Amino acid sequence: MKDIKTSKLIEDRNQAAKEAEANDDFDKAIGLYEQNITEPFHDQYAFERLMVIYRKRKEYKQELRVIKKGIDVFREENKKQLEETIGSKKNKTQLVKLSNAFMKGAGLVDKKGKETYFPEPINKWMKRKEVVEKRLKK
Repeated sequence: MKDIKTSKLIEDRNQAAKEAEANDDFDKAIGLYEQNITEPFHDQYAFERLMVIYRKRKEYKQELRVIKKGIDVFREENKKQLEETIGSKKNKTQLVKLSNAFMKGAGLVDKKGKETYFPEPINKWMKRKEVVEKRLKK
Protein backbone atom coordinates (compact mmCIF):
# COMPACT_ATOMS: atom_id res chain seq x y z
CA MET A 1 0.00 0.00 0.00
CA LYS A 2 2.85 2.37 0.87
CA ASP A 3 4.49 1.79 -2.53
CA ILE A 4 1.24 2.67 -4.30
CA LYS A 5 0.90 5.91 -2.32
CA THR A 6 4.53 6.82 -2.95
CA SER A 7 4.21 5.98 -6.62
CA LYS A 8 1.11 8.17 -6.95
CA LEU A 9 2.80 11.03 -5.09
CA ILE A 10 5.81 10.84 -7.42
CA GLU A 11 3.55 10.72 -10.47
CA ASP A 12 1.66 13.80 -9.26
CA ARG A 13 4.90 15.69 -8.61
CA ASN A 14 6.23 14.74 -12.06
CA GLN A 15 3.05 16.07 -13.66
CA ALA A 16 3.28 19.33 -11.72
CA ALA A 17 6.98 19.62 -12.62
CA LYS A 18 6.19 19.06 -16.33
CA GLU A 19 3.65 21.88 -16.15
CA ALA A 20 6.17 24.11 -14.36
CA GLU A 21 8.72 23.41 -17.09
CA ALA A 22 6.16 24.24 -19.76
CA ASN A 23 5.60 27.59 -18.00
CA ASP A 24 9.38 28.21 -17.74
CA ASP A 25 9.24 27.91 -13.93
CA PHE A 26 12.37 25.79 -13.70
CA ASP A 27 12.98 26.51 -10.01
CA LYS A 28 9.62 24.97 -9.13
CA ALA A 29 10.28 21.99 -11.43
CA ILE A 30 13.70 21.45 -9.83
CA GLY A 31 12.14 21.47 -6.37
CA LEU A 32 9.57 18.86 -7.32
CA TYR A 33 12.05 16.59 -9.10
CA GLU A 34 14.51 16.92 -6.19
CA GLN A 35 11.76 15.71 -3.84
CA ASN A 36 11.14 12.71 -6.09
CA ILE A 37 14.76 11.59 -6.15
CA THR A 38 14.81 11.44 -2.34
CA GLU A 39 11.86 9.02 -2.22
CA PRO A 40 12.49 5.30 -1.61
CA PHE A 41 10.64 4.55 -4.87
CA HIS A 42 13.18 5.12 -7.65
CA ASP A 43 11.95 7.29 -10.49
CA GLN A 44 14.20 7.40 -13.56
CA TYR A 45 12.16 10.22 -15.11
CA ALA A 46 12.86 12.67 -12.27
CA PHE A 47 16.59 11.95 -12.40
CA GLU A 48 16.74 12.48 -16.15
CA ARG A 49 14.72 15.71 -16.13
CA LEU A 50 16.93 17.14 -13.37
CA MET A 51 20.02 16.29 -15.40
CA VAL A 52 18.57 18.03 -18.46
CA ILE A 53 17.51 21.15 -16.55
CA TYR A 54 20.87 21.50 -14.81
CA ARG A 55 22.68 20.93 -18.13
CA LYS A 56 20.63 23.64 -19.85
CA ARG A 57 21.38 26.01 -16.97
CA LYS A 58 25.08 25.08 -17.17
CA GLU A 59 24.97 24.03 -13.50
CA TYR A 60 27.36 21.15 -14.07
CA LYS A 61 28.16 20.52 -10.39
CA GLN A 62 24.46 20.00 -9.70
CA GLU A 63 24.10 17.82 -12.77
CA LEU A 64 27.07 15.72 -11.67
CA ARG A 65 25.57 15.34 -8.17
CA VAL A 66 22.29 14.06 -9.67
CA ILE A 67 24.13 11.71 -12.05
CA LYS A 68 26.19 10.19 -9.23
CA LYS A 69 23.14 9.78 -7.02
CA GLY A 70 21.19 8.18 -9.88
CA ILE A 71 23.98 5.72 -10.61
CA ASP A 72 24.26 4.77 -6.93
CA VAL A 73 20.50 4.43 -6.46
CA PHE A 74 19.94 2.28 -9.55
CA ARG A 75 23.01 0.10 -8.91
CA GLU A 76 21.72 -0.58 -5.41
CA GLU A 77 18.25 -1.32 -6.79
CA ASN A 78 19.69 -3.79 -9.31
CA LYS A 79 21.70 -5.44 -6.54
CA LYS A 80 18.61 -5.81 -4.32
CA GLN A 81 16.58 -7.30 -7.17
CA LEU A 82 19.34 -9.80 -7.88
CA GLU A 83 19.58 -10.82 -4.22
CA GLU A 84 15.81 -11.30 -4.00
CA THR A 85 15.90 -13.44 -7.15
CA ILE A 86 18.77 -15.63 -5.95
CA GLY A 87 17.41 -16.61 -2.55
CA SER A 88 19.51 -18.99 -0.39
CA LYS A 89 23.27 -18.84 0.23
CA LYS A 90 23.83 -22.14 -1.55
CA ASN A 91 22.02 -20.86 -4.63
CA LYS A 92 23.96 -17.61 -4.40
CA THR A 93 27.36 -19.30 -4.41
CA GLN A 94 26.50 -21.48 -7.39
CA LEU A 95 24.88 -18.63 -9.27
CA VAL A 96 27.81 -16.27 -8.64
CA LYS A 97 30.27 -18.81 -10.07
CA LEU A 98 28.09 -19.43 -13.11
CA SER A 99 27.42 -15.73 -13.59
CA ASN A 100 31.11 -14.81 -13.36
CA ALA A 101 32.01 -17.46 -15.94
CA PHE A 102 29.28 -16.22 -18.29
CA MET A 103 30.21 -12.56 -17.86
CA LYS A 104 33.87 -13.26 -18.53
CA GLY A 105 33.05 -15.32 -21.60
CA ALA A 106 30.66 -12.70 -22.95
CA GLY A 107 33.13 -9.87 -22.39
CA LEU A 108 31.00 -8.15 -19.77
CA VAL A 109 33.94 -7.96 -17.34
CA ASP A 110 37.61 -7.25 -17.98
CA LYS A 111 40.53 -9.48 -17.00
CA LYS A 112 40.50 -8.11 -13.45
CA GLY A 113 36.80 -8.87 -13.04
CA LYS A 114 35.71 -5.23 -13.27
CA GLU A 115 32.35 -4.74 -14.95
CA THR A 116 32.43 -3.29 -18.46
CA TYR A 117 28.67 -3.38 -19.03
CA PHE A 118 25.92 -1.77 -16.98
CA PRO A 119 22.16 -1.93 -17.60
CA GLU A 120 20.26 1.18 -18.63
CA PRO A 121 19.93 3.86 -17.39
CA ILE A 122 23.24 3.39 -15.54
CA ASN A 123 25.28 2.95 -18.73
CA LYS A 124 23.94 6.18 -20.27
CA TRP A 125 24.47 8.11 -17.03
CA MET A 126 28.04 6.89 -16.66
CA LYS A 127 28.85 8.23 -20.14
CA ARG A 128 27.22 11.55 -19.26
CA LYS A 129 29.18 11.65 -16.00
CA GLU A 130 32.45 11.51 -17.95
CA VAL A 131 31.34 14.43 -20.16
CA VAL A 132 30.32 16.56 -17.17
CA GLU A 133 33.55 15.82 -15.31
CA LYS A 134 35.53 16.96 -18.36
CA ARG A 135 33.53 20.19 -18.53
CA LEU A 136 34.18 20.86 -14.86
CA LYS A 137 37.94 20.42 -15.35
CA LYS A 138 38.05 23.13 -18.02
